[in-house]
Amino acid sequence: MVSSPHEAMHRIFQEYPGLFSRVSDVLGVAFAPPSSATVMPTDLTENRPLERRVDTLLRIDTQDDETFLLAIEAQGKRDLDKPASWAYYLSYLHTKYRLPPLLLVVCQDRATAEWASHQVPIGPRQWPALTLRPLVAGPHNMPVITDVAEARKDLALATLAAITHADNPDIGAILKTLSAALREAPEAIVDPIVELTAQGLGNRPAAQQWRNLVAVDLSFYKSPLSEEIRDEGRAEGIARGILLLLAQAGIDVPDEARERIMSCSDLDTLSSWLLRAPAAMSIEDVFATK
Repeated sequence: MVSSPHEAMHRIFQEYPGLFSRVSDVLGVAFAPPSSATVMPTDLTENRPLERRVDTLLRIDTQDDETFLLAIEAQGKRDLDKPASWAYYLSYLHTKYRLPPLLLVVCQDRATAEWASHQVPIGPRQWPALTLRPLVAGPHNMPVITDVAEARKDLALATLAAITHADNPDIGAILKTLSAALREAPEAIVDPIVELTAQGLGNRPAAQQWRNLVAVDLSFYKSPLSEEIRDEGRAEGIARGILLLLAQAGIDVPDEARERIMSCSDLDTLSSWLLRAPAAMSIEDVFATK
């Protein structure tokens, strides 16, 4: 699994294309719910050395018989080159598909979101030929959902809201609400949400809070993250068992060896060490390869 907030902020729209119409409502721009959505190729490279790729590209057909292209970019920080790239994406998409393109930028911090929200005129100041006008979702305008009933009404929106509020002081309550809302949901819905939330939190402290919630609140599911957490628990249990057997045998375990045992996550390796521990005369016997 790619552990990247960047991936989660745009991939969630691939998993739940209908999410855009709800996000647009939150942002104050009305789009009808999609009647269908097609994931489009994201490679916008021409036959030149310069490569350009949009993060996620969807063709949206709405229930109002409107069709447009939705380009979604996850933006982690200010990048002065991005407006030019975004303008290129929109122009290229309009030229290639002859459909109206729309750019949605998803951010996790307020400063980046405010920067991305600025309209960028392209052309002479007297008469800009084009104006870049992204639609931006971020902590400044996404809802803080701490009510389980509200989260349960739209789990995809609640997930994106949690991801965009990853640095919110109340993220613990937000994540607890999301995990509680998932308890009665079908596993097919829970699995991608669990993984996308983990991706979206990245290496923030909140990521460990989410892992703890998944381990306890969603222990009955078998998502990759849930299985990973269970494996970690089993590994820690075996490692502690090895150290207990060595202590009972009076075998000295240096700090380096203790760290090696406790940090090992490979269950097969740990099991082999556990089998050797009762007959070991020294720590070297435990780690022996033959």
